[in-house]
Amino acid sequence: MKKAELRKKYLSERKALTKESVSLLSEAVFTCFASEFSFRSGAKVHVFLSIPHLNEVDTSFFIRYFFEIGCRVFVPKMKGNQLLSVELTPKTPLESNSWGIVEPLTDEDSGETTYDCVITPLLYCDSEGNRIGYGKGFYDRFFAALAPGVMKIGVGFFAPQEKISDVEASDIPLDYLVIPDRILSFKGRL
Repeated sequence: MKKAELRKKYLSERKALTKESVSLLSEAVFTCFASEFSFRSGAKVHVFLSIPHLNEVDTSFFIRYFFEIGCRVFVPKMKGNQLLSVELTPKTPLESNSWGIVEPLTDEDSGETTYDCVITPLLYCDSEGNRIGYGKGFYDRFFAALAPGVMKIGVGFFAPQEKISDVEASDIPLDYLVIPDRILSFKGRL
């Protein structure tokens, strides 16, 4: 199926989830993630701040965990067509942007490119690691600027079913997909 069809389908399916379901499924995604991936104190992780009204995976479970074990946490901030990476601390001031997305107040990009992993939002991911987001290309451009070897981990609620038929050369696949009941590896490393 084409990206536009899949985007529409999975936006609708995700929108149909109740807030309680999103919370329970998000916790299951985190539990699955934490059972397989481990990080040392000082590890650098990039994780998105969830958009609750879009029923995204609630990443507060991840962020709390990363802070508890002493990781350095970075989050995205959109600036024009660019995705900045801002270091987050428990005291970082946050605000809602014009789309209702919570972001750090600062526009100071960390310049970091050597994360231990990037936890990535998505609407859908196929069985080859090709992801569909909201169609703006922010994460593909962000991935292209990362150092080689950075783990790209997508988190979502739905298992791959349809293949994405219109993958472009600029689309960068994920290494892993974590869903509520399992982890799929696209690099043979799990």
